Amino acid sequence: MANSGMQILGFVLSLVGLIGLIIGTMLPQWKMSAYVGDNIITAVAMYSGLWMSCAFQSTGQIQCKVYDSILQLDSSLQATRALMIISILVTAAGLGVATMGMKCTTCGGDDKTKKSRTAMAGGIILLLGSLSAIIACSWFAHNIIKAFYNPFTPVNTKYEFGSAIFIAWAGAFLDVVGGGMLAASCPRGKPTPKYPISNRPPSSSKEYV
Repeated sequence: MANSGMQILGFVLSLVGLIGLIIGTMLPQWKMSAYVGDNIITAVAMYSGLWMSCAFQSTGQIQCKVYDSILQLDSSLQATRALMIISILVTAAGLGVATMGMKCTTCGGDDKTKKSRTAMAGGIILLLGSLSAIIACSWFAHNIIKAFYNPFTPVNTKYEFGSAIFIAWAGAFLDVVGGGMLAASCPRGKPTPKYPISNRPPSSSKEYV
């Protein structure tokens, strides 16, 4: 059986990772304007996220605009949205399943083997959720790099990585570590004896006078 301390640590890491995924998904700093070229304007910083785009001025004012229509967005942004939402839902479901299988909880019955298998299933679900987030962040980052090095992209519309994508990456990494710890709760089978055990009762020796 897996150590209950490792299960608790895995659960805490996965919970922090889920919070990171939620924060990273909601923040608009997935990509930020890159200051390249000869004409550098630093008065306004442009940020673009999964749900809105914002302009940060040097005076401290922030202006954000939510995307009006989903159909106006490109397919890569829509796919990133969907993958991040799926990741959050699957990760939350994995935490719920893992809670029922942890040793420190009373729900899920008293069968230790069954609880360990439940915790292992929760860890596998967490790994699947983190994989969805990793694919979403990596795909979004690939599009940023591709557009940055595209010679036909105007200089004033080039972007680089924002802080939100790193938060989402960190949350996915914590979910991988926590899910791996919970998946290690796979119960071990009972060791088989090296020699077959005979069920025949031992013969008693009698002394004859």
